[in-house]
Amino acid sequence: MLVAMLIAGLNYNSNLGLAFAFLMVSVALVTMHHCNRNLLGLQVDVTTEVDAFAGREANFEFVLRNDSNVDRRDVEICCLAAAGMRSVPARSSESVPVSVPAPKRGVIRIAQFELRTRYPFGWFHAWTYVQGSLTAYVAPAPHGMRTLPAAAGLGSVSRSETRGEEDFAGLRAYEPGVPLKHMAWKVLARGGEAAVRSYTDLAAQPEWLEWSSLEGQDTETRLSQLCLWVLESEAAQRVFGLRIPGKEVPLGRGAAHRFACLRALAVYGIAEAR
Repeated sequence: MLVAMLIAGLNYNSNLGLAFAFLMVSVALVTMHHCNRNLLGLQVDVTTEVDAFAGREANFEFVLRNDSNVDRRDVEICCLAAAGMRSVPARSSESVPVSVPAPKRGVIRIAQFELRTRYPFGWFHAWTYVQGSLTAYVAPAPHGMRTLPAAAGLGSVSRSETRGEEDFAGLRAYEPGVPLKHMAWKVLARGGEAAVRSYTDLAAQPEWLEWSSLEGQDTETRLSQLCLWVLESEAAQRVFGLRIPGKEVPLGRGAAHRFACLRALAVYGIAEAR
């Protein structure tokens, strides 16, 4: 368009047309340099490993750091089919969440992602590729109809065998050394014998989530049921372990233990998982 304006201005000896064409060429050159500078020296950090569930999204957290005295506007991060955009003020940083679709169980590996911008007017497109190994462990979708093995087998556990601090199980005879906070003072006040309150701590009983306990179901159904059990056990703060063919996650609890179990389910049967 600018070339056509220049030719028309020269052909018709239009000083106004030539001036406008030269002005637009100058604006285009300045815009091109501003577009390139918008990415120049920008630093990016990212969480290299994330966890997700099949049918949902893997959420990577990028952080753009701008150490210069110039604001960086409309910087877009593209990762596979997903993207996120932020502006980063001078001498500051901004978090950019990017949600990558995770349609099925397995491992999503991303070798590189793209930073790009069309600032300021969208006339030019500046981009750069960042090499980085990003991994998303996609666990099976948590669903199933069976109850936790611990809940199914509570009838075989005697409450008097396990003492804890959670569920009231009744009264028992006083024994020297029992903390006074467990004394049944109301019973003693009514003239009864000294007794103490007994509690059970069923969450402290270790339980194994077994592949073999789901006979008659296909692989993905078993994995989904085990995934649901892992989440329910963690929510109940139980000590649990996971046993699947070729892999055993030792007894434990907590966020790190949950992630270890979910990743074991995510990579099950995948030859490339390392």
